[in-house]
Amino acid sequence: MDAKGRALSETVWTRLDRKAGAITELTIRQLRHRLSTWVVLAVGALVMILLLAFYIDEIRRESEPVDNDGDSVDWDEDGYPLGQENKYGTSDWDGQEYPGSGYYVMTGEIDWNDDSRFHSGNHTWDGQGYLDAEWVDLDYTGNRWSGIIDWGQANPCPEGDVFDDWWPNWGEACTYDDGSYFVSGKFRASGTVNVPRGYYMQWGHMTLETYVEPEPASMYIDEDSILWDGEDVSEIYVESNCQMGWLAGIGSVYICNGFEVDDDGDCLVEMYDDNNNGIPCDVIWILDSDRDEIVDIRADYNVNEDIEEGKYQGESSHRTFIIGTGKMAFVLMLGIFIPLFLALGLVRDETENGTLHYLLSKPIHRAEFITYRLLGYLLLAGTYILVLVLLMALVTSLIGPGDSLIRLSDFPVWLGIGMATFLVLAAYGALYNTLGLIAPKYGVYFCIILGIWEFIMGMFTMTMPSASVPMLSISHWALQFIDAIVLIAWPDTLQYSQIASAFGIDSGLPFFWQPPVHTLGTQSPVAAMLVSVTVLLLITFAMMGIGQSSFKNREIM
Repeated sequence: MDAKGRALSETVWTRLDRKAGAITELTIRQLRHRLSTWVVLAVGALVMILLLAFYIDEIRRESEPVDNDGDSVDWDEDGYPLGQENKYGTSDWDGQEYPGSGYYVMTGEIDWNDDSRFHSGNHTWDGQGYLDAEWVDLDYTGNRWSGIIDWGQANPCPEGDVFDDWWPNWGEACTYDDGSYFVSGKFRASGTVNVPRGYYMQWGHMTLETYVEPEPASMYIDEDSILWDGEDVSEIYVESNCQMGWLAGIGSVYICNGFEVDDDGDCLVEMYDDNNNGIPCDVIWILDSDRDEIVDIRADYNVNEDIEEGKYQGESSHRTFIIGTGKMAFVLMLGIFIPLFLALGLVRDETENGTLHYLLSKPIHRAEFITYRLLGYLLLAGTYILVLVLLMALVTSLIGPGDSLIRLSDFPVWLGIGMATFLVLAAYGALYNTLGLIAPKYGVYFCIILGIWEFIMGMFTMTMPSASVPMLSISHWALQFIDAIVLIAWPDTLQYSQIASAFGIDSGLPFFWQPPVHTLGTQSPVAAMLVSVTVLLLITFAMMGIGQSSFKNREIM
């Protein structure tokens, strides 16, 4: 090589590359030979394997139809489910009252303050009083909840005056020595009734009984489902009465109603209007200004309350697992604790071992030394995270719900989770390393306290993403990054979350995912992602700067 070639090979950049490579390689080699490194990485991998095992077990289970509103149950065991009893207006707590059994028609009564306290006749009675009976229908009986007197349980009346010395139970009767009764409840009899003042008795008759075919309980399971099929939001706009409106925090929206109906009619019994739009028993769908996304759902009580969960639960559970694993396992567990074991002692341990002065005796700036140490740590930890992310993505995309062999839409989300975790590893690594430099003796305790703080703030972020305090944490911005990536890869995630909340579907999606809040007023997930990346990088560089400033003036013994 001539002189010019040798000069080109010995530039500042080549010397920098050699120094960077040497320190980075040394850092990786040191971390690889630590037992704590392998323990931490093995524990992390074991956690992911266990999560996959639970996921596989759950995803293989077939979703059984669920009676959300309980109207398929025959509570009084008369052969008619609650939904059919409600349809005919009969009670499901009284086995003697069922569709076609006839209904009670009142023809007269003695009120609590009426002057006349006697009545005679052959009636169906309801109330309390002394009965001098000519005939009693002993077959007209019921349980204690029905209020119908069970004459087989009639015992002698206690001594003393009724309501003064003793109190009768509703649905019971007792006998006196002269053959008369004191009755409290419903009964059929012919005779004379004397009603004590302050109490009532009414009488009437039952209509003729007709036969009504009992309906199967399955008719009242998943009978009030959602008309929208979950595929195209424009269906709602086309089929509904939609008007442009304004929603706080969102901006211009389309407010749509008149699309949904109360399929099973249980709302129409009371005519609920919980969404306060003047239309009972309906659903308000709120679409964004582009009419391609559901931003809110407001349903009246008992409308779409017994939906077909299988249409939504499989996809919702799949996304919940991915998002929950990304946030809890990757960011809040691996992202916090890997730097605690690997990055805290990058420089501090060399000082304690007495080897730092040998490393710094070479022509290398102290600031560069910290940067290259962190780079070596990030290469090792980042490779580990990448392998775990690809493993999780491969398994979930192969066995997740869907018609295709592999769910390609899962990979952007998993790669986003990996990116968020890498940024967290960089930020926490720089932070923990700086704390180890500033407080070598107590830095580990500060880092543990900080890790607990970050975990708590992460939980607050998932439940209250708009709160101000969590913004002071690193985990907040990483979780916001994942929320943004999810919305970019799965734009309809907001709709699944809204459906789960509005109609009571058992799903963890509303807990683990909410729309990102740091969009700079644009409502764009891309803007939220860029904001989160910027904040995490600024924290990383700021911590590196503080650490370098503290280290460059320190005397190395």
